Amino acid sequence: MVFQGEFDHSVDDKGRVIIPTKFRSSLGERFYMTKGVGGCIFVYTEAAYKQLSDTLNKQRQLDEHTIRLQRFFTSTESSVDGQGRVAIPSKLRDWAKIGEQGDVVIVGASARIEIWASDAWERYNDELTDEMISFSAREVGIA
Repeated sequence: MVFQGEFDHSVDDKGRVIIPTKFRSSLGERFYMTKGVGGCIFVYTEAAYKQLSDTLNKQRQLDEHTIRLQRFFTSTESSVDGQGRVAIPSKLRDWAKIGEQGDVVIVGASARIEIWASDAWERYNDELTDEMISFSAREVGIA
């Protein structure tokens, strides 16, 4: 499953955001939201979150790095309502610095979706350089 695209939305007064139609069917009936790296919210399908969880559970359970990651990726089970909205828990909105009725960008990031405060997404992209992209491509073996 590959999520692609970038969509601008707003959070309503109840902390809900519309999940783009393009993403809804691929997310499935149940999915998981966690804190994300870089100050966003990660959204995983049930299968992708299970894979992440299984990978962490195979690590040494008393290792500080394992514990840190297990705590960081504590999730909230979610689903989309009949109008295509998902409630973002206030702790996750706080983590991502998404204000009440704030503007967000919903980004397809391959195997997951990311929800960013619009200004944070803009800042992230403004700070990104060709050199950073090239370096990361080499580090993961695609350059």
